[in-house]
Amino acid sequence: MPAPNPACASNKTEPSMLADSIDALLPQTQCRKCGFNGCLPYAEAIARGEADIDRCPPGGDAGIAKLAELLGIAAKPLNPAYGIERPRLLAIIDEDACIGCTKCLPPCPTDAILGASKHMHTIIADLCTGCELCIAPCPVACIAMVPAPNLTWTETDADRARLRHLAKQQRLTKLEAEKAERLQRQKQLLSKAKSAKNQD
Repeated sequence: MPAPNPACASNKTEPSMLADSIDALLPQTQCRKCGFNGCLPYAEAIARGEADIDRCPPGGDAGIAKLAELLGIAAKPLNPAYGIERPRLLAIIDEDACIGCTKCLPPCPTDAILGASKHMHTIIADLCTGCELCIAPCPVACIAMVPAPNLTWTETDADRARLRHLAKQQRLTKLEAEKAERLQRQKQLLSKAKSAKNQD
């Protein structure tokens, strides 16, 4: 457990508002290198004093400096335990080697991979955050990370990634709710069928 951030205890901003302000400074790559399930959970942990500001490799030293200024604390170097700062990367798929297993689709935080079961997949370059989350699930190692043509990750890119990630989360939540509702209906039908059978 990291040491609490002393700035958060003295900051009079509501925790949720502070988390939003912190999140606005994060790169929105949703790479999870910080140890949290995306940029917003990391921002919320910082706001609660449960995580330090030095855990975001994509944001690098510049990002840490912005967080330090927001929180009124001293900047510090990126903690190497969470990775190193490097130029922006982009995922590419060897389309000849792709077997269409779809295992890379769920972890992509911004739906930047286009593909369907048993069909070749491809990366939508403009939407890829370089998070690398698609690498490990690929059973044929057909995904690689290469330097992005545009090495600068802009605020516009971050805003778009945030919105796409949020949209994906909302879609998945809706699907889970619909699945739970279907299962509940099936249970009710089975229960009614059993009751009817027992009455017979």
